[in-house]
Amino acid sequence: MSADTPPTSNPRVRVTDVRLLSDNWYRLHTTTLDYLSDDGVWTSQSRETYDRGNGATILLYDLERRTVLLTSQFRYPVYVNGHPDGMLLETAAGLLDDDDPETAIRREAIEETGHEVGEVTHVFDVYMSPGSVTERLHFFAAPYSAHTLATAGGGLADEGEHITVVELGIDDALAMIEDGRIADAKTIMLLQWSVLRGPFARQKA
Repeated sequence: MSADTPPTSNPRVRVTDVRLLSDNWYRLHTTTLDYLSDDGVWTSQSRETYDRGNGATILLYDLERRTVLLTSQFRYPVYVNGHPDGMLLETAAGLLDDDDPETAIRREAIEETGHEVGEVTHVFDVYMSPGSVTERLHFFAAPYSAHTLATAGGGLADEGEHITVVELGIDDALAMIEDGRIADAKTIMLLQWSVLRGPFARQKA
């Protein structure tokens, strides 16, 4: 199911028109729908949806050394919205394309960080910006070590990626959330999960 062919599973929603506004990079639609409110009245609404496909992200961690592996790359949208230099610290991530989530995140991990991970843990699936973006992001975690390093990483040059791998102590990473140096939602979610319910929480148990 996609914005081109809306679902019909909610009887309180009747889609009356879908128009494609842009197909330059991903797909931007404007949709007109009727919505049945609690008082029994149908109201007409207009919504824009940006469909870029679904994605996956992974937190790489080393329990013995209490470190995590993040990436740093330039993100123009955050640069024009208040980030000092646009260089965002993030967990490795990417679109699924035609792969299943686990296959996709293994691909992204080695492309971005150079690590060929073994067993991965599925954490949760989240809609990151449900007001306008259709994307659902699949969250994973996996251990890394010197033995999992297979390539230099850094992303794909032919896709314009210029990625730096950044290793941080978990305590330092948490402190960087507090002072704003880590400001990416998926990264914050995985870091906090890692100490509340994930590998670093189990380490203390």
